[in-house]
Amino acid sequence: MNVKSALISSNSSEIKIDLSKELQTMDGFGASDAWRCQMVGKNWPLEKRNAIADLLFTKEVDKDGNPKGIGLSVWRFYLGAGSAEQGLESEISDEWRRSECFQNPDGTYDWTKQAGQRWFLQAAKSRGVEKFLAFTISPPVQMTLNGKAFSPQKLNMNIKKGKLPEYADFLVETIDNLQRREGITFDYLSPINEPQWDWMAGKNGQASQEGTPATNQEMFDFTKLLSERIQSKSLKTEIVMGEAAIINYLYENVNDENRDDQINAFFGPSSTNISQLPNVKKVITGHSYFSVWPLKDQISYREKLSSRLKQTENLKYWQTEYSILEQLDKEVIPGSSGHQRDLGMKTALFAATIIHNDIAVANASSWQWWTALSRANFKDGLIYLDDGTNNGSMTDGYCKNDGFYRESKLLWAFGNYSRFVRPGMIRLQIENQKKEEDIMLTAYKDVANKKLVIVAINNSNSIKTCNLNLSGNTLVKKTLTPYTTSETMSLKKGTNVKASSFEIPSKAVVTYVGSYK
Repeated sequence: MNVKSALISSNSSEIKIDLSKELQTMDGFGASDAWRCQMVGKNWPLEKRNAIADLLFTKEVDKDGNPKGIGLSVWRFYLGAGSAEQGLESEISDEWRRSECFQNPDGTYDWTKQAGQRWFLQAAKSRGVEKFLAFTISPPVQMTLNGKAFSPQKLNMNIKKGKLPEYADFLVETIDNLQRREGITFDYLSPINEPQWDWMAGKNGQASQEGTPATNQEMFDFTKLLSERIQSKSLKTEIVMGEAAIINYLYENVNDENRDDQINAFFGPSSTNISQLPNVKKVITGHSYFSVWPLKDQISYREKLSSRLKQTENLKYWQTEYSILEQLDKEVIPGSSGHQRDLGMKTALFAATIIHNDIAVANASSWQWWTALSRANFKDGLIYLDDGTNNGSMTDGYCKNDGFYRESKLLWAFGNYSRFVRPGMIRLQIENQKKEEDIMLTAYKDVANKKLVIVAINNSNSIKTCNLNLSGNTLVKKTLTPYTTSETMSLKKGTNVKASSFEIPSKAVVTYVGSYK
């Protein structure tokens, strides 16, 4: 909608912020390299690779002060299981969902593997990404029960008896070597992904991707082994646990399969408590899938999670994976169940609402999108790849060596958070904020630089007039600088606005930046 033709709200809304009323400390915003970066980083022309990396990682601005990229502060690096080397015998039908493994079947290592992902790792490092997270979703195929990177069984981990220590050795050896060879510090290791799903082949004998289920006991046993090995190598890497497929698996008993109630299992009075193990971060991680629609359920899930988190002292929550998979009303976003890519504002505003509620209601201190790149006609990427004749495909060879890359409004709306809300910043309470569906606000302070950041989402068709009431009237120059993402703007820097009266444009995400005394 054209902002100039939008309705203007008749009432001015007060944004009341007290700099002393602090909430969670933010740990960063990120995305994953799986699986698409392996192709793009290895095969695509260097000029295009660098342009994509700039969009994701850079904090530079152009001559007018507009951000050139979204400045991600967390990059998720996928440690593969070896299905790529198996090719069609992997029984994973999509070659873009197979991955190489640094360990060969004979136990030796080949550090030239995952070249495309390592290229993006270096691109992220050189552009100033602060945090790196290594994650894995299956043991190497030589260690699994079926010799595949997907599971032959519903409940338990797909690993041969007695091989769990070797799996732990593989992960720690890989992190240690990559750190030395790539000059990267892996701050975090996430060793299990969505353990509640079965990750089995379909009726046709083909699997959609790598993956393994795991019980809470298996996750504890694995974490204990990893903790011991990380400590023995004097690595700084911290283990982060959970990656729950739906966030209610974190706070309640879902199906009596010992794969749920993970906050209690890992940080409560349980034999599987991991909080005292060395190199374990006191954070529980989960995924926002299938908990976002309708909006009242989105709020309810997050209120329950927040309530449960508060019962465990100093336990943080990270939302570590999301892309749109849900069946939604057609008027909300185009397509259904994640199908049909949308480069426009409908999907961007829908995702921004989830980011807001994960941060403001569930108190997430980190928010990570599933995958940075997508070549599919789907809603799972920040940047989209195609061959110029259609909106994406998953056929063999499609965009494997070259193609076109497309920015999405989702990329830039995510940037309204990632570019400005940096690790270490503290979220502030907005005292008089109502749970409105259309106008959503979060505020943050950078103590070291005395910077104030407000991220506003306006889902309505009306311009919203606001005035900022900051404790002590301490805003320098009494102005804010807006950065707007809308149908016509992509994180565009605007002229300074008066804090006493400024407008939030309709159908937009806007970051307002100011300085305080």
